[in-house]
Amino acid sequence: MDEIVAGLIKAIELIVTLNPEVVEITSRSLGIALTSTLFAALIDIPLGSLIYFHNFHGKRGLVNIIQTLYSLPTVTVGLVVFLIISRSGPLGPLGLLFTPAGMVLGQTILITPVMIGLTISALSGISSQVRDTAISLGASQSQAILTIISEARVAVMSAVLLGFGRALSEVGVATMIGGNIRGYTRVLTTAIALETSMGNLELSMALGIILISISLLVNIILNMVQGRMQRG
Repeated sequence: MDEIVAGLIKAIELIVTLNPEVVEITSRSLGIALTSTLFAALIDIPLGSLIYFHNFHGKRGLVNIIQTLYSLPTVTVGLVVFLIISRSGPLGPLGLLFTPAGMVLGQTILITPVMIGLTISALSGISSQVRDTAISLGASQSQAILTIISEARVAVMSAVLLGFGRALSEVGVATMIGGNIRGYTRVLTTAIALETSMGNLELSMALGIILISISLLVNIILNMVQGRMQRG
C-alpha cells in the first residue's frame, strides 16, 4: 500500500511540474485524437445525413450494420489498416505505417460507425413536423434539411464528443499502426501499457491520471450538452 501511495504522490509531482515526457505524450495524444475526430466529423456527419434523408432499398439493414460496428474491436481495425498501409498494401507507397498520420487514419476509421450512427439517431429525434413546417413556409427541400440538421446540432455535437472519447482511449490501433515509438508515435494509452510492463509505475500512474481527467472532462461536457438538449 505504501508503494502505491508513494507512486501516486510521485505521479502527481510529474504532472504538477510539467514533466517534459508527460507533456509530450499528452500533447501528441490530444493532437492525434482531435485530428481524427475532425476528419471523421467532416466525413461522417454529411454521410449520416445523406443516409437519413434518403430512402433506398436496404437502408434498414445498412443502419443495423452501422450500429453493430459500434463495438468493433480496435485490434480488428488496426489489422485492416495495417494491411492497407503496409509496404505490400495499396497505400504502402505513402509510408503511413508507424507514423502519426497512419494513426489518424486508423482512428478515423475506428470512430466512423459511431459518428454516422449517432448522427442518424440525432436526426431521427427531430419531429417530422419541423420539416413539414419549413416546407409550408416556403423553404426548399435542401433548406428544410438544413433546418432539421440545425435543430439536431446539440445531439450531433454529442456524437462528435463520443467519437473523440473513443479515439483518445483506444489502444489497439495506436499500437499496431503507430508502433509505440518514443518521441514520435507514443500516446497515453500505449505509454501506460508499456511503462506498467516495465515497472515504471510513477509515470504510468501520471499518464493514467491525465487520461482519466480528460475522459472525465469529455463526459462532463457531454452531460452538459445532453442536458441542454433535454431542456430544449
